[in-house]
Amino acid sequence: MPQHRSNRKRSVPIVLLVILATTALARVQAGPGVVSMSGPARFTQTDGAGLYQAICQGCHMPNAEGAVGAGAYPALAHNEKLVSAVYPVYTVLKGRKSMPSFASYLSDAQVAALVTYVRTHFGNDYEDPVTPAMVHAIRMAH
Repeated sequence: MPQHRSNRKRSVPIVLLVILATTALARVQAGPGVVSMSGPARFTQTDGAGLYQAICQGCHMPNAEGAVGAGAYPALAHNEKLVSAVYPVYTVLKGRKSMPSFASYLSDAQVAALVTYVRTHFGNDYEDPVTPAMVHAIRMAH
């Protein structure tokens, strides 16, 4: 009989954990413009700076100088690989190494705004804007 009580005491934390997880999941699903477990999330930001803050700066850092820790996140600041807009557009859409694909989460206009922002900030001076039509062509070609 003492063993039965011991099992009951162990199950209480598990039940509480399940309740807390279910409550947290319900909050996530209910909020507008936030992650939903029922399908891909869509980012609501439309400007390059807002998209960079929401998506990129967690790994590439607010100053875009990259980071090394649990992984290696390349610097986007002063990055010569951004000279051609195709490279960063393709990378955002398809992912690269440990960076995931954002094709399902961003519209063509959002990708264009994000890539244009990174290419014109952080010491990058690539003034030719990326257009939604360019992003769409790259999305469809690959």
